[in-house]
Amino acid sequence: MRIGVYGGTFNPPHLGHLLSARFAMEALGLDRLIFVPAGDPPHKDLPQHSPQAAERLAMMELAADSMLLPGRVEVSGMEVSREGKSYTADTLTELHEQYPDDELWLLMGTDMFLTFQNWKRPEAICALAHLAAFARTEADTENTLKNQGSYLRETFGADCTVVRLPQVTPLSSTQVRERLRAGEGREFLPPAVYGYILRNGLYGTQADLTALNHEDMTACSLSMVYAKRHAHILGVAQTAVELAKRWGCDEELAFRAGILHDCTKYLSLEEHLAICEKYGLALDDMEAASAKLLHSKTGAALAKHLYGQGDEEYWAIYWHTTGKADMTTLEKIIYLADYMEPNRKFDGVEDLRRLCYEDLDEALLLGVRMSIEDLNERGVPIHKNTQGAMDWVLAHRKG
Repeated sequence: MRIGVYGGTFNPPHLGHLLSARFAMEALGLDRLIFVPAGDPPHKDLPQHSPQAAERLAMMELAADSMLLPGRVEVSGMEVSREGKSYTADTLTELHEQYPDDELWLLMGTDMFLTFQNWKRPEAICALAHLAAFARTEADTENTLKNQGSYLRETFGADCTVVRLPQVTPLSSTQVRERLRAGEGREFLPPAVYGYILRNGLYGTQADLTALNHEDMTACSLSMVYAKRHAHILGVAQTAVELAKRWGCDEELAFRAGILHDCTKYLSLEEHLAICEKYGLALDDMEAASAKLLHSKTGAALAKHLYGQGDEEYWAIYWHTTGKADMTTLEKIIYLADYMEPNRKFDGVEDLRRLCYEDLDEALLLGVRMSIEDLNERGVPIHKNTQGAMDWVLAHRKG
């Protein structure tokens, strides 16, 4: 197996890093890629007020996750957890011990490649891994990088390869940091990374989380979940707005409830219970034992207390999993948008989508019935509020 090793400070990780990684995987035929954020980089001091190593690691995990290549792309915290300077020779030694039968490829930018002879134990690095340098222009490969490759082969026995990147505008983390300090730069970052930066006030950003615009709120929400959930969250927000327009509901409230509805989806049961305790959320026995049921309640709590959302958005998020009797229009919209947004695929979903625009209560009844049938088939207990939602619609339906 061919494993790429891509180290750096990633301060912050940006789209240039991910583009380089994708092209390297294709050009070198890599089976896996491991990003390794440096804990204490030996080649340069981190700029003043840089995030802590753990924060850079968290951002790199979000960036890697955004590539949507599970099982092929991962992030290692070995250098962050290791004491002292983060020397590549030590990292490759550790990786070689983990993957003794695999082929390691060390990926690096032009500047790092051209100064490789100044690294600690370059001969050991060359014995452990192939070297792959990124090049953005024809001149890079024909002149400087070609000569450097010859020198490294002769001096250290290096096996060097140049990976030609597409002709894009060069981008550095320094430039991204400068843009962020100026209140710009989101276009150079994966949305989840930008959201993490806003939520934690990194790089001089001073976002008021209770007064975010749509783009920034979206980024913050996406930064709290795995990338595989992003399409669903965006689909719910879009569908909620469309349903709000159809049924005369506030489209702004629908968007905000939709974009935040799953923000705590991947918390552990212990984390959910801690949030419930912090904000005084009463739970029944079934809820207290189920992270799936709790994410709607903890999501509502953070929407209100972290993002400053009002009661209407709060309750729409709170009830979006179980439903309840006598739901408001916005509550019905979020419940149904979550159920049938464009990425959902199951028998009957097209009928449910059509009904959502014809008769909201009939759509709610169908959605709750389908949910109860699914739970029964899987042997999962029905929450009392889900049963209450169906009973209420049956008692109050037209005709």
